[in-house]
Amino acid sequence: MAFPDKLLNDGEHVVLHTRTHVKVLLGALLRLLVTVFVATLLITLVSREVGEGGLRTGLQVAVGVAAALLLVLLVVRPFLRWYTTTYTFTDRRFIQRSGVVAKEGRTIPLNRINGVDFEMGVVDRVFGCGTLVVSDASENGAVPLLDIPHVEEVQRIVAEQLHQLTPGDRPLDSRSDDGT
Repeated sequence: MAFPDKLLNDGEHVVLHTRTHVKVLLGALLRLLVTVFVATLLITLVSREVGEGGLRTGLQVAVGVAAALLLVLLVVRPFLRWYTTTYTFTDRRFIQRSGVVAKEGRTIPLNRINGVDFEMGVVDRVFGCGTLVVSDASENGAVPLLDIPHVEEVQRIVAEQLHQLTPGDRPLDSRSDDGT
């Protein structure tokens, strides 16, 4: 899903657009497999153990409905959260967006970003992702973006974009050069 051009300001262009690494869906995949296996097992047991009639059909439908509800809560919801959460760096700002029906977003102008760091654990290295930490000049301090694919390259691209800002784009330090 590309970042919609209608959300960009005049003359603004996307430098980098990404979402969380697909590894965050491994838990949902495991829950999908377990739910389907257990539902199939229960429906098979009901078919073998319960005689023909309304009770058998009712139990099979109940298992099917319960499995469908579990799939929506444990598989579809995490997938939609993953699919709709995006991180975009333009030549002017950082934009975090998420949500299908109820949307939320966060924007940080690039001139307010003090630094961009990354962290990679052992598991992250295996999957080729990591945490990007965007430090800004607000009271919130830092925004950790978990499980960003190719985090080292993303950090390099964003740092390069920050260095391209002219000195006039950065907020002035309130202290003078002599530390007063």
